Amino acid sequence: MAITITKNPHPLSAEKRAEQLVEPGFGRYFTDHMVSAEWTAEKGWGELALVPYGPLSLDPASMVLHYGQEIFEGLKAYRQPDHSIALFRPESNAARFARSAARMALPELPAEMFLESIEALVKADQEWVPTKDGESLYLRPMMIATEVGLGVRPSNKALYLLLASPAGAYFKGGVKAVTVWISTEYVRAAPGGTGEAKCGGNYAASLVAQQEAAAKGCDQVVWLDAVERSYVEEMGGMNLYFVMGKGKKARILTPKLTGALLPGITRDSLLTVAAELGYKVEEGSITVKEWRKGVESGEITEVFACGTAAVITPVGHVKSAKHEWSHNKGESGPITLELREALLGLQHGLKPDTQGWMRKINV
Repeated sequence: MAITITKNPHPLSAEKRAEQLVEPGFGRYFTDHMVSAEWTAEKGWGELALVPYGPLSLDPASMVLHYGQEIFEGLKAYRQPDHSIALFRPESNAARFARSAARMALPELPAEMFLESIEALVKADQEWVPTKDGESLYLRPMMIATEVGLGVRPSNKALYLLLASPAGAYFKGGVKAVTVWISTEYVRAAPGGTGEAKCGGNYAASLVAQQEAAAKGCDQVVWLDAVERSYVEEMGGMNLYFVMGKGKKARILTPKLTGALLPGITRDSLLTVAAELGYKVEEGSITVKEWRKGVESGEITEVFACGTAAVITPVGHVKSAKHEWSHNKGESGPITLELREALLGLQHGLKPDTQGWMRKINV
């Protein structure tokens, strides 16, 4: 597809870039360029443009600032053993981006434009892709409503943007199990709402519960269903998995998609990866009571969360208003670590790509 390229006349020096890549963190630094495209109801999508990274100019009456018509995605580019670069399942991100847009009454970006924008940015800023194990270039596609006006209706103008940020290993010094707080006062999403769309409003609504979790000495929130406040849905911005039993006879369960959960791409990938490793996997339902009783009986042996940023995060301790319990004495379990190693190995090109998930970038 056609894309206009305007190179940054003042890119960060190689020395400064190297300094930032020593400890990139997450979302702290950004590459030299970004990609944009404008849409209008009258003309549709305009051409993609790769331009220097920089501030936006928005009218104070832009609809996104008043009604939250906004969506985003998250995916990564990984350095391979031969120093090439590959994306993990970008077609799935393109499809989810389109679904989120439809739910938020925004224009759907064609998949080919989504993929072209990512490849163009990775090629332009390829020197920003880290080379250390567990590190990657995080890509953040987003779309906002830009029509100027205060009428409550879908915007007739939109702006697509793509940013890139080097991301370090999520866990320094090894994988660390987290402590989670089961929220019963707040809910993340309800049936018929925006739970399965990746929009900023879902995250804004979650922050007060995250503050509550921090006050209880916890790292993350576990969300329950909005109707009965009983069924486990997801953790923060990540999906959850429960391991029943031990060894290759273990059964691995993740809460089924109900329309209120985000259909995570890492979640979906693990259903396949776990099955390939010989485990029985299923999508189902589990209540907080069943979770606690399963730990007490020894049936539930491990619990972990999964998502793009951290890949797999073990759950070590669980707290609620009435109960508290632990998994594996607060440490990571063997199946959790096996799945994490398998998925990271695939993403970094160290294990066979049996599903054809990795998309090579021709740099």
